[in-house]
Amino acid sequence: MLPFDWTFPYPSQKMPLLAANAVSTSQPLAAQAGLRMLYEGGNAIDSAIASAIALTVVEPVMNGIGGDMFALVWHEGQLYGLNSSGRAPARWTLDHFAGHDSMPQVGWDTVTVPGQVAGWKALSVRFGKLPFARLFAPAIEYAEQGFLVSPQIARQWAAQVPVLAGQPGFAKAFLRDGRAPQAGERWRFPEQAATLQRIAESDGESFYTGELAARIVAFAEETGGAIRADDLAAHRAAWVQPMAQQFRGYTLHEIPPNGQGIAALIGLGILDRFDVEGMGCDSAGFYHVSIEAMKLAFADLHRHVSDPSTMQHAPAAFLDPAYLAERAALIDMKRAGTPTAGIPKSGGTVYLSSADAAGSMVSYIQSNYRGFGSGVVVPGTGIALHNRGAGFNLKPGHANCVAPGKQPMHTIIPGFVTRNGEPVMSFGVMGGSMQAQGHVQMMARLAAFGQNPQAMSDAPRFRVEHGPVVNVEAHLPPDVVATLRGMGHRVEVAPRDSLEFGSAQLIYKAPDGYIAASDSRRDGQAVGF
Repeated sequence: MLPFDWTFPYPSQKMPLLAANAVSTSQPLAAQAGLRMLYEGGNAIDSAIASAIALTVVEPVMNGIGGDMFALVWHEGQLYGLNSSGRAPARWTLDHFAGHDSMPQVGWDTVTVPGQVAGWKALSVRFGKLPFARLFAPAIEYAEQGFLVSPQIARQWAAQVPVLAGQPGFAKAFLRDGRAPQAGERWRFPEQAATLQRIAESDGESFYTGELAARIVAFAEETGGAIRADDLAAHRAAWVQPMAQQFRGYTLHEIPPNGQGIAALIGLGILDRFDVEGMGCDSAGFYHVSIEAMKLAFADLHRHVSDPSTMQHAPAAFLDPAYLAERAALIDMKRAGTPTAGIPKSGGTVYLSSADAAGSMVSYIQSNYRGFGSGVVVPGTGIALHNRGAGFNLKPGHANCVAPGKQPMHTIIPGFVTRNGEPVMSFGVMGGSMQAQGHVQMMARLAAFGQNPQAMSDAPRFRVEHGPVVNVEAHLPPDVVATLRGMGHRVEVAPRDSLEFGSAQLIYKAPDGYIAASDSRRDGQAVGF
């Protein structure tokens, strides 16, 4: 091993990329995979798919072949939304979970149908220029020949071993000599390369109705999983109409439920009713009102949002101006609140962005949910299955209660910004519940304070969860922390190397090209030409 430690005690700073074609991802090798497609004559959609496939190999601690995906695509003057998240197996009744107080967090009983592979194909068929199989070449090369594991990925890999080592197939697939790879070690996974080759050659069909589907089902039957052939064969990627919210002349677009993008739109709609410019960028007032807006948005998200077919209120009702004004009125600018859900009138994740010189832009996200996901890995395939089913609950009558064939409330969301009907920015902030509140924080910095994409990404973030604690990053000024605590916020300052505040990738459309930024909190890179 290399004769030094992998700590980074000094702050560093990235500069944005300015280019006619751009790719920004959370892992440099994946960014290079997307760039290769652009060099070969592909478009932004080809680039995004190739980067996404490569990420399943080079960043397995955050995603895998057995995950879900969402995308927003700007192409020839129009914005399109794609939801390729899977559904619960037909056997997932409440009786199936008898004896559980809450949904399991790992193992087969968290595995819904993986939708990601179908999403790759759907994007390629509708918008791609290159042959679908060509998009797999970089990922297959990385899996066959190996790649050097980065310090960040090695750290996350090792952290998940104690939780997942006992799950079916995990140790044999992702441990060597009983341990995770260390920083600087070469990781090869020829079985994963073979799986990607089968997906490529079959146009994705092997995963849902062919050899790979049969191997998934056989392993489920052998080790206690509920997924069967009919569950896999029934999956379809769905083209959806994005939802939108105005803010200071800009429009934020999100995928509609079952995703949490609606929480970003609610939070932004509440924030739009306050003079954040007068409070000042990075002021305690700005953080306070943003935190309170997101607490209200999350209260609604966790009470009401799930598979849209089971929601009691139409998603659009949560963005009604009168409802947003009613929610905004609950915010006390002097004190932290304890919000509850309102009632409107009835009516590990990886993110990447790519853009090409012809004007197409892609905002893309895929995930195994928490790190490697369920921990279940189908032997001989490298298919790590996600634990997205953990997003359900077991409360009868709740919109998000588990049921056969149902989609759970989803955390992964791509974002896209327009102004006056023209594209402005494709962006995302990967990382569980950080995503919706990260979108709001990016939008406020863009539209209210005019910050550039790299500064938007580098700025100190807050993160709120279900409870009263507000987590903030170590570089938030101490006087702001003290003021927030004086207002009643239970603020906890995270360690400087915390990975709990997401990873942003942003591509902004400039008059003569793009400005691309990649988060300094991760390994990511913006590349282009």
